[in-house]
Amino acid sequence: MRKFTNDEALHVAIVGLGGVGSALIQQLVHSSFPVSIAALSNSRKMRLFTDGTSCFVQTREANPLDDPSAQVASLDVLLEALSGLVQRRPGRVVLVDNTASEVVAETYPRFLDAGVHVVTPNKKAFSGRLELYKQILGAGTGPRGMFYNEATVGAGLPIISTVKDLVYTGDQVKKIEGVFSGTLSYIFNEYSKGEEGGPSFSSIVQVAKANGYTEPHPGDDLNGADVARKLTILSRMIPDLLDLLPNGWVDVRPTSLVPAPLQDADAQAFMQRLPEFDAEMAARRDEAARRGNVLRYVGVIDVAQRKVEATLAEYHKTHAFATSLQGSDNIIMLHTERYGGRPLLIQGAGAGNAVTAMGVGSDILKLF
Repeated sequence: MRKFTNDEALHVAIVGLGGVGSALIQQLVHSSFPVSIAALSNSRKMRLFTDGTSCFVQTREANPLDDPSAQVASLDVLLEALSGLVQRRPGRVVLVDNTASEVVAETYPRFLDAGVHVVTPNKKAFSGRLELYKQILGAGTGPRGMFYNEATVGAGLPIISTVKDLVYTGDQVKKIEGVFSGTLSYIFNEYSKGEEGGPSFSSIVQVAKANGYTEPHPGDDLNGADVARKLTILSRMIPDLLDLLPNGWVDVRPTSLVPAPLQDADAQAFMQRLPEFDAEMAARRDEAARRGNVLRYVGVIDVAQRKVEATLAEYHKTHAFATSLQGSDNIIMLHTERYGGRPLLIQGAGAGNAVTAMGVGSDILKLF
């Protein structure tokens, strides 16, 4: 690896210091690339290191924002500070948004127009209303920052970059299908194995929740919204489908596995009542098994049909979605003109702090 000069160093402002943010800081401070922390922020406090008089020093403190120098968090103040830093270090300032905040996502065009690069695993800006997405894509009045969002789909798996490379080099993407949710992957890998009978659906959900695979409210995984967001992000990378979902992921209308009577239940009531609906899911599993199939919650983008769907589907028990998946793996098949005979397959851990931070970190390093 070549040596970088001080002028090539990247100045990174990190918003969101939870599991992914903390893992990212660890990866950056141990990186051989010249990266300095320009700011740290959560939803309440922030610290700035942009005026040249102070720098971030990693300590064993649980929260670096407990320092007396921390101030009230403000995206406007952060933008002003980073804009000033861009004047001194043009092209070398990066905003990293590790939150799931709609509010932060709405500010991306302002940061980009100020010449600040944006790197994020936050799906909101790329799967919401099309107007915001086009503002992120659009050109500003001056030198503009670039954005990278590899970790929005598949955490550290090279899904976004692979689709981008295929499209940019002129390949024709025909279909994308896959198991995009680590939570739903685990649940159906354990629940539907191609045989009749087996553990109850609610018991598998309970184990998934206990192991930390689900959101605090498992219904937030079972409603399919996360899969629909990822499909929206990928579909917008295909030129012919850019305008297909003007309202974002809600236009996908994902199949929800949340029973209608539990739509408004809190997490505790949801888990208590979920066993009431085990028989219905068991019947679907057994019917699929009698046909030699398994159940998998999949996302499908069919370019020719201009169709994007997130649904529970059957696949033969010899299919890769039945035989290749383990634990909470993601698996994605890319059917293209070049990969016509056999689809391009990407598989691996699609969730977790370390691999998500790796996906974010690899995007940052693309700026060198």
